[in-house]
Amino acid sequence: MSTTAKELLQIREIPGSYGLPFVGALRDRIAYFYTQGQDEFFRSRMQKYHSTVFRANMPPGPFLASNPNVIVLLDNKSFPVLFDISKVEKKNVLDGTFMPSTSYTGGYRVCAFLDPSEPKHALLKRLFFYFLASRHKRFIPEFRSTLSDELFPLLEDQISRNGKANFNTLSDSMSFNFVFRLFCDKNPSVTKIGSDGPILFGKWLFFQLAPLITFGLTKKFPNFIEDLLLHTFSLPSFLVKSDYKKLYNSFYESATQLLDEAEAMGLKRDEACHNLVFLAGFNAFGGMKALFPALMKWVGLAGEKLHQQLADEIRTVVRSEGGVTFSAIEKMPLTKSVVYEALRIEPPVPFQYGKAKQDLVIESHDGAFKVKKGEMLFGYQPFSTKDRKVFEDPEEFVGSRFVGEGEKVLKYVYWSNGRETESPTEENKQCPGKDLVVLVSRLMLIEFFLRYDTFTVDVGKLMLGSPVTVKSLTSAKRSS
Repeated sequence: MSTTAKELLQIREIPGSYGLPFVGALRDRIAYFYTQGQDEFFRSRMQKYHSTVFRANMPPGPFLASNPNVIVLLDNKSFPVLFDISKVEKKNVLDGTFMPSTSYTGGYRVCAFLDPSEPKHALLKRLFFYFLASRHKRFIPEFRSTLSDELFPLLEDQISRNGKANFNTLSDSMSFNFVFRLFCDKNPSVTKIGSDGPILFGKWLFFQLAPLITFGLTKKFPNFIEDLLLHTFSLPSFLVKSDYKKLYNSFYESATQLLDEAEAMGLKRDEACHNLVFLAGFNAFGGMKALFPALMKWVGLAGEKLHQQLADEIRTVVRSEGGVTFSAIEKMPLTKSVVYEALRIEPPVPFQYGKAKQDLVIESHDGAFKVKKGEMLFGYQPFSTKDRKVFEDPEEFVGSRFVGEGEKVLKYVYWSNGRETESPTEENKQCPGKDLVVLVSRLMLIEFFLRYDTFTVDVGKLMLGSPVTVKSLTSAKRSS
């Protein structure tokens, strides 16, 4: 865009204030976690400043964050600057304005915290791409068998015995087993992890992310005890050291093929293993922990009409193709659209950060804003992907949104730290497992609607994601 065109967008100062040192950040933290809550924190300021771009402090704030000051980006037009590594630095910004101790990852800054300009980033991402390519033929059969042998029978059993089933707990167990088998070529049950994998990873994740979490015990007033314990000081890593060591040792002893390849690439074996544990636990298991309940929540709430449409499409294609194959999956446009819609409306990773590498001009729909080198940019994705100037009825879950002509707006879906129409490379920060995430989400729906006609759910709110209770399952009237 030319300078003249940018001037027509009215280059202006970024509205908002950080307030007094320490006090302003503490005030914003209390509003974010307690008196307003996450969405209202952003919405009220957007309305106050009449702008989707403004200044604020992001938690955890005082003590834990060296500088909590950020420039907030809430619209779909300004958000993509966070993907442009020529303009923003991604060093140590995975969790925002603070970084958990490297003692959680064996003393290494793992790939997720590296900027693409750092030499190790390309090497580690190359290892991840090798892993995905080497396991490509196993994705479908491995995940299908995990669903049919582990998740669905347990769902049915819990509903039969209790009248309802906790989807999250069962999904977490299924997800961990799938991830471990994919990485390590064996069941976790034959290792020292046993059946404790989801608990071990869950504790490890919680201790790292605690400064960004609230238990939600109070609605209107600050919970000062929780704020002191979670948001003021880092939780000591030694409390989960033995849990992490058990996970690390199991991967080190079992993922020998991947670690051999890492050494051939020039990586130290222990550094590669710490990165694989992070990839498996934080990225894969942690992502599925949020992704699958959100997918089943939105599909469950959508009702029987969508369920019937999905069942008809899935069963028709599987019959005509003679099974569930990559080719068959690509011939299910509604199933694909439903997955993208779930990723749009409730992205598994809602936050993105980046530090300006140079003086910038960032454009929103209504204006342009000057950003100085070194300032931290923050994007809240659930607002960006519900931008009314891009998506019609953005607050509604529309299963067919991306079917046919709807595919044109797929480029505005950003869940993978990049546009859905773009691909991860060694040079960018887009999720290397982007295509696998979409695949297993489609497989979840395919296997579900081959087995069941419809289902009902109750939903709530968790620290990470949504709790989903399956209340009823109606088995398929015909086999496929």
